[in-house]
Formats: sequence, C-alpha cells, structure tokens
Amino acid sequence: MQSILGYRILEQLHTGRRTQVYRAKSKDDQPVVLKVLRHQQSDLDEVTHFWNQYAVSRTLNHPAITRPLVLEHGCNEYVLVMPDEGLISLPAYLQQQQINVSTVLAIALQLAEALHYLSEHRTIHKDIKPSNILIHPETGKIQLIDFSISSLLPKESKQLANPNVLEGTLAYISPEQSGRANRDIDYRTDFYSLGVTLFELLVGELPFPTTDPMGLIHCHMAQPVRFPDAAQISIPAMVQAIVCKLMAKNAEERYQSALGLKHDLERCLQQLETTGAIEPFELGERDISNRFLIPEKLYGREKEIQSLLDAFARVASGTSEAHPKTEMLLLTGFSGIGKTAVINEVLKPITQQKGYFIKGKFDQFNCNAPFSAFVQAFRSLVEQLLGESDTDLAAWKTKILSAVGASGQVIIEVIPELELIIGKQPEVPDLSGSAAQNRFDLLFTKFVQVFTARKHPLVLFLDDLQWADATSLKLLKLLMTQASAKPGAGHLLLLGAYRNNEVFPAHPLMLTLHDIEKQSTSITTLPLAALSETDITHWVADTLLCSPKVVQPLSQLVYQKAK
Repeated sequence: MQSILGYRILEQLHTGRRTQVYRAKSKDDQPVVLKVLRHQQSDLDEVTHFWNQYAVSRTLNHPAITRPLVLEHGCNEYVLVMPDEGLISLPAYLQQQQINVSTVLAIALQLAEALHYLSEHRTIHKDIKPSNILIHPETGKIQLIDFSISSLLPKESKQLANPNVLEGTLAYISPEQSGRANRDIDYRTDFYSLGVTLFELLVGELPFPTTDPMGLIHCHMAQPVRFPDAAQISIPAMVQAIVCKLMAKNAEERYQSALGLKHDLERCLQQLETTGAIEPFELGERDISNRFLIPEKLYGREKEIQSLLDAFARVASGTSEAHPKTEMLLLTGFSGIGKTAVINEVLKPITQQKGYFIKGKFDQFNCNAPFSAFVQAFRSLVEQLLGESDTDLAAWKTKILSAVGASGQVIIEVIPELELIIGKQPEVPDLSGSAAQNRFDLLFTKFVQVFTARKHPLVLFLDDLQWADATSLKLLKLLMTQASAKPGAGHLLLLGAYRNNEVFPAHPLMLTLHDIEKQSTSITTLPLAALSETDITHWVADTLLCSPKVVQPLSQLVYQKAK
C-alpha cells in the first residue's frame, strides 16, 4: 500500500492543479487527511503558498476552520497533515443530495461566523468557494479550508496582472481582487466571494458563466447580479437581496460586518422554518463595522472621470479600421491632489474592451536614464503577455517579429523579458550618436503599434511628465504623431500627469506638447482643483455613516485645515 512520509494512504480525495488530497492513517493509526504538492520540484510560489496555508491556519482556532496538525517535509516533499473528522467537500456533498434554501442558509450562517472570526483576527481568506468548504454529511457542520493565499494584513494592494495569474479563483474573486477596481483589498472581498458561492448553491450555476478571463473580470466589475427567472419563485426575495448585497461592486455597499450578515441570515432562517415564508425587512439593521474605514471612492471628480471615459471610448472605437483614433489626455495639479486616482478609473472600460493598461513614472533623481518611464511601462506589458496561453504568445511573437524584423535585439536590450516571447535575436550593428537614437525611436514606435489594434486598445499612462528627459519627450512626440500612420493600428490613449506649478511656458514638456498640437493630434488638458466644501462634507459623512447635516461642523473644520 502506498505511503507518504510514513503515512498510509487509504484513498485519494481530490486532485488539483498544484496539490493532491488523500485520506490516510498516521504512524499511530489515527485518521488524517494529507495535502501534498503534486510536483516534487515545485516552484517557489507553490512552496510559499503551502507554507502560508500552514502558518496562517495554525494560528486560528475556530470550529468552522480546519486547523492543521503539522507540516511534514522530507525528500523534496511537503505534506500538510490535517485531522480527519469525516467531512467531505461541499461539491461532493451536492452530488449526493439536493439541498434546499434552509440548508443553504444554515451553511451561510456558519460561514458568516467563520468570517467574523477571521475579521477579528485580521485575516483575509481571498479564496472563498464551494471546493474550499467541507461539510459533514450527517451533522451539516462545515469547515473552511485552504489559506494558501490568505493575508494577515488589514489591507492589501493588488497590482494589475494578467487574469491567468491572479491570486484566487476568477469565478469567485471580488472586483478589487482583480487589481482593476482602483481600490485596495480588505476583509469585505470575502463577502463578495461568499455571495458568489451562495448564488451557486441556490441556483446551481455561477452568476457569470462565461469562461473568457477578461470577460469574467468585466462581469465582476460592471455586470449586475440577476437571478434566473426560474429561481425567482423558488428562492425567497430576501435571500436574493442578501446575495445581491454581498455581491455589490463597491465594498462600501456590501455588508460591513459578518455579524450584520449573520443577523439577517438568522432572521430569514427563523421565519422560513417557522412560517415557511420570509417577510420583507430592511437589510443591515445591525450591520455596524468595528473598524474605521475611509471610503475609497472618488469625490468631486465626476467631470474629469467622464472626460477620461469619453476619450477612451473614442480611442477604443475609432472611426474605422483604416482611420483609427489616437488621443492624449493630460491631468495637471499639485502633488497629491489625486491625478493618479482619477486616471485609474479607466481600468473598468479597458477590461470590457480587452485592452491593455500600462504605466510608467519619471523620477526626479533619475533624469539621466533615458526612456525610464516607457521602459517601466512596457516591461509590465510584457509581463502581462507572459501570463497568456501558449497559443496567444505564439501569435504575439509573430506580430512583434513582423514589426521589428531582424532588429528585435534593440528592444530586448531595454526590455529583457521580451526575449521570453520572441526568443533570442541576432546581434545588431553598433551605431552611435543620432543614428542609434533614430533606430531605437523607429523600432520602438513599430513595437508600440503592435499593441494598438482596435480589438485590444492600449492606454499608456506616464506620470510626473515634468521630469521627463529630452529623449523621452522626443519619443513621446514621435508616438503621438505617427501612431495613426499604420492602418488598423493607432488605438492609443496616452495619459499624462504633471505638476503645473513646476513647469513654465519654455519648459521642454510644454514645448513638446505645443509641437504635438501643431501636428493636429488631439490633446485634452484637465486641471484638478482642490475638493470643494460640499465634496468634503459628503466624504466625511460617508466615512462616519452620518447625514451631511450632522457632520457639517466637522467637515467645515477639515475643509479649513486642508485649504
């Protein structure tokens, strides 16, 4: 009989992409469950996630959370040993029998208690889904498992990445967990994933059944949750309302505490078991957060955001394949006034259009490094491409090589990761002075045009343009004046931000922008002013969960201090 590190294997319970799960007997004949990495030569990420699962869950002590016994290691094998209490995975349980609304509410209640415990211990699970929930077939007791990507931080920032390499499971992640929602992750991301899980348990299918990764992320970010017509009768309206509240796109509109969710679930279950129906009531009556949370939505920037979205819509659609659109939009204002936050709002429509968003930042103390912001931006783009399928990578390789020809090494010298896509390229003749500069400008422009097609528009954000070096400004001018020259390309929206108090009419940036405008390229400049007193009042009111009238004395003080 097979054994692993002295544990006698009885049966295999699950095979995943990275791990396998077995029921086994320990050395002293105790029933245990083993979770094992599938590959002995696992990469660093897999091993890190495995250790993280043990380190996080070992510190937790709650009946609805599986607590591992030990993490064994030997002969390049990592084995997570957990107690075997007769529980099975929720999907396996669903294959054995049908569940009703009362059963779903009972499961949801236990999960709400587990999430409250995690919130109290500043732990974010980040992968709530049916396969990470165990249930006892007889008692209905549930346990939450798999803390491999969990975080012990109260907040966590997500970087923009290819959907294929995101942490979590795409079908269940919250909008902010996708890295495209212009906000940080906190404990409320688990509420969204719980909402998706409950929808699946109630309806028997996911709320967004698409298999396209970018399309699925767009659904999470923008598409409202709708229960199918057949479910409208069988699922009580209040239960549907709880799921929809859990799956609100903005975290501020979801439940703010697991205890508030638990109260509403208990009320529904009690009425359903007592009368067979659930009378309408106001959700969230006892939903009070024990944390001081400042809303991450933007205030007083509605006009600027709309101008930004309109510009992207024009660029994404273009006039036709033969006459596409290229635009430049600039935000100006003092440092810290919110230029970057406004620009990040374009992430939502970019996701819908399956475009690419990349950004680079010029450094005041690194002005001698030519093209620094461009290189930073396009290195991140190549990293996004590397997360795509082999078929897509082969297509990109063909397009890039067709654009740069035998001179791909010129681009690889500044973007080394590109070699992973197009392969090793032949050496190019050494040039000096303006000849080398002109060759690079020409090839880089062609390289950029590969990504500015109508089916995948490109948004390039260059921050702190006031510190751009002369070679970068020349390349900027070249991109804007030639981006529309290639038929079928040119779907480029170049976003820039600079501090208008640090430039003057004869500043190199202003001279470059003037030259670009003379070429009839569209440039829109949006100056950002300080927030008005009304905006400050709404911000304070939303933070303290009060009416604007109640917080007006405090908001006036904040406004005066911030002037």
